[in-house]
Parts: sequence; C-alpha cells; structure tokens
Amino acid sequence: MNNEEYNPIEVPTGDGKDDIKIREEIISEVYRKWYENNPSKSVYNADLKDEINVRFLSVNETIHHASKSYLSTLVVLQLDLILRNAHQIGKPVKTKPEVKNQSVFTKMLIMECPLIGIGTAKLTVGVKKKSGMKIQYCITALGV
Repeated sequence: MNNEEYNPIEVPTGDGKDDIKIREEIISEVYRKWYENNPSKSVYNADLKDEINVRFLSVNETIHHASKSYLSTLVVLQLDLILRNAHQIGKPVKTKPEVKNQSVFTKMLIMECPLIGIGTAKLTVGVKKKSGMKIQYCITALGV
C-alpha cells in the first residue's frame, strides 16, 4: 500500500451527539468496505467451525451499540479479525423475548476476541430458528 492510499481514521473520543454521529458513520464505512471484500457476506470462524454471516441486522445493531463508545468503535475497526478469530465463551444463552431483533433466533452465542492495544471484543452471534445459520448480531468492547 502506498502512502496515497493510507488515510488514518480519527475516531472522536467524546460522548456528545456529534461524536456519536461521526462514530456511526465510521462503523457504517467499515461494514461497507467489508462487504466489498466479502461478497458472500460471510466468513469462516475457526472456533465455531462454521460461517458467520453479516447481514443488515448485524450492521444496524452494531452501529446502534458500538457508536456510543470510543473503545467499541475501535473494536469494530477490527471486524474481519474478530469474525474469524473470536472464540465462544460459555454455553449459548436464550434470546430476550422482549427484544424484537432477537425474535428470529433460537439462541445467542457470546464470543470474545482479544485485541492488542484495545482490549477484548465481544461478538454476539444469533443462531437462526429455521436454518441454524449463524448471524453476527453485535460487536462491542467488553465491559462497555
């Protein structure tokens, strides 16, 4: 990569509406670029030994949650690494019936991925009711 192609991303650290809006745009751009590089909209996860699919719900849920925190936004910048390398923590958990976006899933898998210099990413993966397809639900920094 030459220097003309390298544009560092400046992620705002504040908690104001303007900073959150900029972080939403950054996360949206990360997903847009990821889609360009992954036309199948899925990637193989070594721990699950299965594909994790990234869909519209994945993007919306992550933008909504991760943009509220500087660290969570930094975590999303490592999207591909997290999807490929996160490992499941504990047993699957039940979906929350009061959360409409979770109604299409039978269970949620909680996964983690350590990121040097950032901390630990939390990846939530939903398992679809009929197909068993694994869908990335949300990515945030652990503890945020």
